[in-house]
Amino acid sequence: MDVAADLVDAVLPADLLDVLGGVPLLALELTDTDSPEMTAALERLVWARPPVVIVGVIDGGKLPTGLAVGAPDVLLTAGPGEIATVAAREGTPGAGAVEVDDVGAALASLTAKVRANPRAAVTLAGLLRLTTGLSPLDGLVAESLAYSTLLAGPEFAAWLARRGPMRHRDSAEPVRVRRVGGHLRLTLNRPEVRNAYDTATRDALVAALRAARSDRGVTEVVLDAAGPAFGSGGDLSQFGTAPDPATAHTVRVGASAAAEIVRFPGRVSAHVHGACVGAGMELPAFADHVVASRDAVFALPELAMGLVPGAGGTVSITRRVGASRTAWLALTGAPLDAVTAVRWGLVDELVEV
Repeated sequence: MDVAADLVDAVLPADLLDVLGGVPLLALELTDTDSPEMTAALERLVWARPPVVIVGVIDGGKLPTGLAVGAPDVLLTAGPGEIATVAAREGTPGAGAVEVDDVGAALASLTAKVRANPRAAVTLAGLLRLTTGLSPLDGLVAESLAYSTLLAGPEFAAWLARRGPMRHRDSAEPVRVRRVGGHLRLTLNRPEVRNAYDTATRDALVAALRAARSDRGVTEVVLDAAGPAFGSGGDLSQFGTAPDPATAHTVRVGASAAAEIVRFPGRVSAHVHGACVGAGMELPAFADHVVASRDAVFALPELAMGLVPGAGGTVSITRRVGASRTAWLALTGAPLDAVTAVRWGLVDELVEV
């Protein structure tokens, strides 16, 4: 651990990637987490904010609170043992460890993903280090800045080239709004495209939430979706259509369904099912209560596009499952089943399909 901290101190950021073999990932075996020396070295390493993804491997059991301040970006532990969630700061969640069957295979997967999109991976790690200490609304601004910056990057450009041209499919009623007394139900209503989240859906959702927030008669808002999936993520046909990163950021923070849910505390619940991908995972995580059917499967695919989550996931998911587990999901794109989602805290209640 001291060697790793000394390495970061001694090497210029521009040279660090060469030292790490071209992949901005540093894996550390945390063998003696009760050691004050190890804790101090880890805190010094993370405090330096190196432009790399820091992965810590621990040996099961409980993670001492002494590592809370200097938690790595991702914590891995072998086996299915329950790992305590650590408070990175008072009042904010920390980094729960990711339990894996094979640490070596997990590290290989992480390395491959980071190697494929290093700029997006390093941006994600830095963003999560930042957002855990910010208010939700400030975190959304930070996420938008990171996301918008990556829109101008070579990794996103390469993904767009691989994707090729796509035609957008308009929907007559992207969000169905129904009200009975004080109960308001907002249903994502693009089942023909598995509720892909496009600008029309976003704008309709923002408008409905703003109207509900200004109406004192609305006591409960339920967010659900029509069709076989809650949401397949951002509508790929609209990716790359922003005229420039600055405009993309301005639009993202000015019309944010995530921000509207944050501004409407205590009255929003989400009922999810089927595929909950990208925005389909990030937005419901802002709700006060999340109910999932047993067929729900969650995933964050944005890194493979050269991006970070852009619908608020670095804020909402982090506050539910911790920074480490959020980083793991976003870096690997690995699916998360409904039962594990409940155990991790992403979902509050599980129901039959």
